[in-house]
Amino acid sequence: MKRAIYPGSFDPLTLGHLDMIERSAKIVDELVIGVLNNSAKNSLFSLDERVSMIKEMTESMPNVTVASFNGLLVDYMKEINATIIVRGLRAVTDFEYELQIAQTNHVENPEVETIFLTTSLQYSYLSSTIVKEFASYGGDISKFVPARFIDRIYEKYHISK
Repeated sequence: MKRAIYPGSFDPLTLGHLDMIERSAKIVDELVIGVLNNSAKNSLFSLDERVSMIKEMTESMPNVTVASFNGLLVDYMKEINATIIVRGLRAVTDFEYELQIAQTNHVENPEVETIFLTTSLQYSYLSSTIVKEFASYGGDISKFVPARFIDRIYEKYHISK
């Protein structure tokens, strides 16, 4: 069985993330969405909120599970018996960084392979950082995130729409 992990902070989950989840779930037997608990980051949503939001959006995908983890990804992968990392590439600038991480993970655990998927063209510019920037100023984020999360994101900035 091919078990893969799609790791990230998902703060917040974007339509680009969702597209990557849907596409990669078609490639592997089981896809674990690994929500990183990064205490160094000042997150908009708590870890539990992010996990819950992703579960809401993936509940109709039978081979997708959502879990949070701490520490090194390769260590967590051993725990869950995953051997594939799924990463999305928006631009050439992403590739250089992602390649270094993929090679490091492979050196740490030669069983680990990284699959790079290019983002769908309609989401190639999109990041959680952009969503947060727009939302913090009350900008329209309806083309960036699932509709059911728009109000929740604005509430974090004390903005009512």
